[in-house]
Amino acid sequence: MPYDQSLDVASFKETKEVADTRITVGVFSYNEGTKKLQISRENQNQNEEWRFAKLGRMTKEEAQEIIPIMAKAIETM
Repeated sequence: MPYDQSLDVASFKETKEVADTRITVGVFSYNEGTKKLQISRENQNQNEEWRFAKLGRMTKEEAQEIIPIMAKAIETM
């Protein structure tokens, strides 16, 4: 069965901007399944458009901003 975006439900979602990056923390459940934590990054290009980027590593500042959001997200799981 292919992925169906309408079955992917977000029960929590919060975004934090740090410099030219924004990181989103969310809790999602696909097809009423187990809730899972998702962290994603978007970078801003020269045209001030946001583009998805691999999260990979975070700076200390990014981690300090995201960890409290992750704790709030976990409480909703």
